[in-house]
Amino acid sequence: MSMAQMRHAVDKASERSSRWSGPASGPAAVSGATIAIVSEDLRNGGILGVAKGIKEAADVIGWKTRVYDASGTSEGRRNAVAAALALRPDGVILVGVDAGEMKPQLLPFAAQKIPMVGWHVGSRAGVMPDSPVAVNVSTNPLDVARITAMAAVTQSAGHGGIVVFTDSNFQIAKAKTDAMLEVIRACEDCTLLAVQDLAISKSAGLMPAVTDRLLAQHGKNWTYALAINDIYFDYAAAELTRAGRASRSLSMLSAGDGSAAAFLRIQAGTFQTGTVAEPLNLQGWQLVDELNRLLAHQQVTGYVSPVHLVTARNIEFDGGLLGQYDPDNGYRTIYRGIWKR
Repeated sequence: MSMAQMRHAVDKASERSSRWSGPASGPAAVSGATIAIVSEDLRNGGILGVAKGIKEAADVIGWKTRVYDASGTSEGRRNAVAAALALRPDGVILVGVDAGEMKPQLLPFAAQKIPMVGWHVGSRAGVMPDSPVAVNVSTNPLDVARITAMAAVTQSAGHGGIVVFTDSNFQIAKAKTDAMLEVIRACEDCTLLAVQDLAISKSAGLMPAVTDRLLAQHGKNWTYALAINDIYFDYAAAELTRAGRASRSLSMLSAGDGSAAAFLRIQAGTFQTGTVAEPLNLQGWQLVDELNRLLAHQQVTGYVSPVHLVTARNIEFDGGLLGQYDPDNGYRTIYRGIWKR
């Protein structure tokens, strides 16, 4: 892909989100349901944002919810799933849990015919064949990753010195990383300095030392940091400031999820220049709608939200001034209309 084509793709992803492209019809609310929400780690801003959206939509549709937080550990996942199963819920929403890795623990829900939907539970967005989880609500993770890398290439005019932060514990993270690396390696004058594999759940404790090591190793040659999640930059930005690195000398771009902290950094011009943000609250509503379809014995829509790059140029729109990407496309009104039918 040429530089001009990359710029066009980045510009398109940066447009305002005023048009709804999702479902406009569906079953009326199956009211009174009790729903278990199993989250990977509520310290993650993306997961927390989706959980809030689920709660907002569940209150509208008339559901009771119970949240189980795995806290980013294997034991936590086992305990959260066991507690959710003991609840005997009408449905389950998985948030950030790897459905492939967790399949053995999810099969008992399927055996009891308890429908499941998920957010960021696999490497592909949409309907999930051959899985106990019906649908993976997400933007296309490969498109998210490519736009992130293209933004770095175009911002640097094809001369970036790039470090990529990832977490190989998750299939979606590995898929995003591969897509970013494909774009970077196609840029003749870009330099891939390092791919840093660091568990998101351990980023608070490890990121400062990793940042210091990368600074010592690469110095001013390190001009771009890409990551599969904003949370890495929560700790890198503070360490870069402490080390005396000027904000304009290193640009951070994230392939998800559009945390409140990331929005603040973009607004302030403090290292981070972009995040390919998920419409977290909207996706919470979509999860409720997809699960309602299953409870009504209908098929899910598999709707995939368009990719959106948040930068200082467009942050004043679509909820950006409130620290989130919340598309101004009327999705709440549309879903309310569907459920009242």
